[in-house]
Amino acid sequence: MTVKGRIHSLESFGTVDGPGIRFIAFMQGCLMRCQYCHNRDTWDLHDGHEIEVDELMQQIISYRPFLESSGGGVTASGGEAILQAEFVAALFKACKDEGIHTCLDTNGFVRKYTPIIDELLDNTDLVLLDIKQMDDDKHIALTQVSNHRTLQFAQYLHQRQQKTWIRYVVVGGFTDDVASAQRLAEFIKPMMNVEKVELLPYHELGKHKWEALGETYQLDGVSPPSRETMEQIKHVFTDMGIAAAY
Repeated sequence: MTVKGRIHSLESFGTVDGPGIRFIAFMQGCLMRCQYCHNRDTWDLHDGHEIEVDELMQQIISYRPFLESSGGGVTASGGEAILQAEFVAALFKACKDEGIHTCLDTNGFVRKYTPIIDELLDNTDLVLLDIKQMDDDKHIALTQVSNHRTLQFAQYLHQRQQKTWIRYVVVGGFTDDVASAQRLAEFIKPMMNVEKVELLPYHELGKHKWEALGETYQLDGVSPPSRETMEQIKHVFTDMGIAAAY
């Protein structure tokens, strides 16, 4: 049976979602409601358009020279890629058959650990796990959902010794304080599968998408963090022996 996925959009020359040049499939649908989301139009589970793995692979293979020459590959992002685990697992299996590096960009919101999750991870070379806040109350305020599933998924990746980069968005009033960064650093310190932490400065580049949908951008007026703040957060991790960069 042909596996179909629901895609929001595709990017053929991504450079920030994994190593090298990436072909990125932005999957449709997400269950988190992050106030700073720059892909607000990916939330609806039924929007976007359907595509088959074979059709998508034809596009990916046409970019293979650029991907291989840069040490890049394919990234499944979103929205939330794990919501379409069967499709992404099939896509990544096809990529591995072609010798193409695979990267899963996820918030870790796994509701049930079925065999398809392991199949997906078995064909994933790198996981980019977005941990938004260690404090659950603050996480709920920021995303409208608990962080329990994300933290359980982080532990699961640790058990599997799955190569992982942690992504941490630094946003004023939510995650730009030293105490929050310290809690995250303490959480991931024992995880030898975590290669580094990517610190992502908050930005307003997705604000226009909220406005296009007739909605109020939740963080209007919040400024990007200063370089001083970013350096301070970075040192929380590096002082604990954890590689971190922004």
